[in-house]
Amino acid sequence: MQTIIETVQPAINTIVTAIVGVLVTFALAGINTLKNKANAWLDARTTAAQREVIHKVAGEAFALAQTAFKEAGGERKLQEALQYASLTLSSQGIIVSQVELKSAIEKAYLEYKAKTKTVLTTEAQPSEEATQAAAKEAVSGLAAKLNDFLAQATAEVSNTVPAHVQSESEPIPSPTEPAQAPVTVE
Repeated sequence: MQTIIETVQPAINTIVTAIVGVLVTFALAGINTLKNKANAWLDARTTAAQREVIHKVAGEAFALAQTAFKEAGGERKLQEALQYASLTLSSQGIIVSQVELKSAIEKAYLEYKAKTKTVLTTEAQPSEEATQAAAKEAVSGLAAKLNDFLAQATAEVSNTVPAHVQSESEPIPSPTEPAQAPVTVE
């Protein structure tokens, strides 16, 4: 009996794991559907002006968390930003779910990252004028080195040319020895 259980155990584990995976997939799909319905409901209940206020307050909350809680981790900063935003919005009579508020703060964070990344890459790249000036300097340096090299090469050639150079009118002497044919041995 023990060997049968040991033999069937891996198959049972595989089946149970597969069933749990399918259940989790259905649960996540259900949660996603509920989230979409909740977002649609919230969108229907909030006006454009309220959404603008929500995003401005979320930006303020992110800025506060970023500066006031520099040493804190990301999750703590998020919690502090959520607390500030929910208090500020509730004082203005705007009721927003934590999910929507969190998404607005995350959006503010992503916009901040995009702006700082753009600023860093802009500062890291030299201006077009500086690039052109560096290219001109490099080309002129290369031209000077090429001129030095050509001057040196022509000086060496002029020093090694023999004094007697045959002119075009003089005939070229032909060889006096007959050409030898190769000998083959059979």
